[in-house]
Amino acid sequence: MGIEEVKEIVNTFLIEEFELEEDQLVESALMKDDLDIESLDFVDIAVIIEKEFKVKVTSEHIEKIIKLDDLYNFILDHSKN
Repeated sequence: MGIEEVKEIVNTFLIEEFELEEDQLVESALMKDDLDIESLDFVDIAVIIEKEFKVKVTSEHIEKIIKLDDLYNFILDHSKN
């Protein structure tokens, strides 16, 4: 799985689940400040990542995801596909 496929899947669920606009989803966007992703929202994101990518997400992982690009790279680095 490549970065473009990861971005497409992640961006789609962020738009659908969190009612974000596509133009908000730039790699440098800060998850909390720019996208208004709160702590409880990360639980939903973790569930979706586990379902879509078969990647286990821990609280330690979540703490390191600051920017949207960090989320993409986390998935790429941990994906078994």
